[in-house]
Amino acid sequence: MLAGYVYKLRPDDEQATKMDNWLDMLRSSYNWCLNDRIEQYYQQYICGDYCDLRTKAEACALTCFVSKNGASGEPWKLDNSEVEIIGECCLLPYDLNNLPYSGKTPRRSAGDIQITTLPVLKKARPWFKDIDSTVLQQNIKRLDTAYKNFFEGKGFANFKNKSNFRSFTYASGVRVEGNKIYLPKLGWMRFYNSRPIPDGFTIKSVTVRKKSNGYYVSIRIEDKSVPDYIPLPIEQVNTAVGCDVGIKKLVSLSDGSQVKNPKFSTNKKMRRRMKIRQRRLARKKKRSKNRKKAANVVGRLHQKISNQRTDYQWKVAHQIVNKADLVVFEDLKVSNMKKRCKPKFDSDTGKYLNNGQSRKVGLNRSISDAAWFELRLKTEYVAAKSGKRFEVVPPHHTSQLCPECHHVDSSNRDEEKFLCSVCGYAADADNNAARNIKQRCLDKFNIKLTLKPHIKKEKAVRRDLPEPEQLTLGLILFETPTCEVTRVQRSYVRARNSKRSQRTEPLEAA
Repeated sequence: MLAGYVYKLRPDDEQATKMDNWLDMLRSSYNWCLNDRIEQYYQQYICGDYCDLRTKAEACALTCFVSKNGASGEPWKLDNSEVEIIGECCLLPYDLNNLPYSGKTPRRSAGDIQITTLPVLKKARPWFKDIDSTVLQQNIKRLDTAYKNFFEGKGFANFKNKSNFRSFTYASGVRVEGNKIYLPKLGWMRFYNSRPIPDGFTIKSVTVRKKSNGYYVSIRIEDKSVPDYIPLPIEQVNTAVGCDVGIKKLVSLSDGSQVKNPKFSTNKKMRRRMKIRQRRLARKKKRSKNRKKAANVVGRLHQKISNQRTDYQWKVAHQIVNKADLVVFEDLKVSNMKKRCKPKFDSDTGKYLNNGQSRKVGLNRSISDAAWFELRLKTEYVAAKSGKRFEVVPPHHTSQLCPECHHVDSSNRDEEKFLCSVCGYAADADNNAARNIKQRCLDKFNIKLTLKPHIKKEKAVRRDLPEPEQLTLGLILFETPTCEVTRVQRSYVRARNSKRSQRTEPLEAA
């Protein structure tokens, strides 16, 4: 089983300065390697795909480098026999096209080629020797992960700056003893040991991350003897709950309950505070120390909001999972929901028309503040940890479908109210959507619940209060006195509503 623990570091001034320098050098190395790959691609892209002389097969320049001008170097990993042939023929390592291909050595990836050139980098720039070798290797593997995400359709890798490159990773050599941790080339460092690492777990990797209020360390531990979390089988599901996320209410559940949305970054008080601090930052002179201090103040405020949101979502996730054996969410594409509106162009006037983007800015800000996908991930993790099941269903027409007659119409929903235009079924729109989400999952897996879920009943509306002139000592129409009741009347009502025995009328004289 894999687990991750996060602690806050307590480095001294020398260690903090050294880690800052490491981040600058690692960012420079990352950008240089990315630029080298881009240049190699454009060099080969002009000629298109090429035929490899050794394999006699077509190769793509995006993944295979043959140019000897960049850091790609030699794309082949040589064995001892090929090294001897190179020595006998007096050939350079790059001139291998004249050698017979043995078929034993596979072609190396771009990441492996750039990792083998790290010793050359340390000779050319000796200050890179201060960085641990595994940190440099993991930095290039980080670029490989960015390319892998690109091939999966997640966008091309970008060059990093100080704001978005704030971490580095160790692959080995880290030791933990009590509240101290040993990081190679940095030495022993104290940290806040908020929870001890359980026995039997070994350290797999360690990531050091810089935030606005200091450095944090994320320790990834593993214990192969402990099995992974196994979700609950479909056959053992007895209860289920559907969840519909929103902005006014963070989550609406199928049992009728709702979870409020605190709006940590979009409430009136926080927006005013953020506006003031950002205005102070904008007025500072660029590249000055006061501007860095003001930027750090804004960063700490953003981190406080993030911590509040994370803590609240963990609590909500536990609250949802404790309700049922099966938790169902919508499979929302949040990134697509926050895309810019398509521009509208008037061919007659040659001007752009209003497309509603200015109004959508506020909606996008509210969606980002709610962090629906983060809540979904946390709920999935808590469900797996609790031995329960988590599923997602398509979100199409969940807010327009009537659960009684299954009629779908956009006119059924009016803001927060749902009223079916065919059968007259009425309910809260969000809770009705959660009910449809739950039923859609039950139909998908053909689940028949054996236990009926507890449905929260609506509170009865109290009857209208009578007019003040109706209050008399002899006729009390309601229990709670108003501010217009006299002192004698209030004391009479309190005595009547107390736990003492009720007053009895005096016996009439015989």
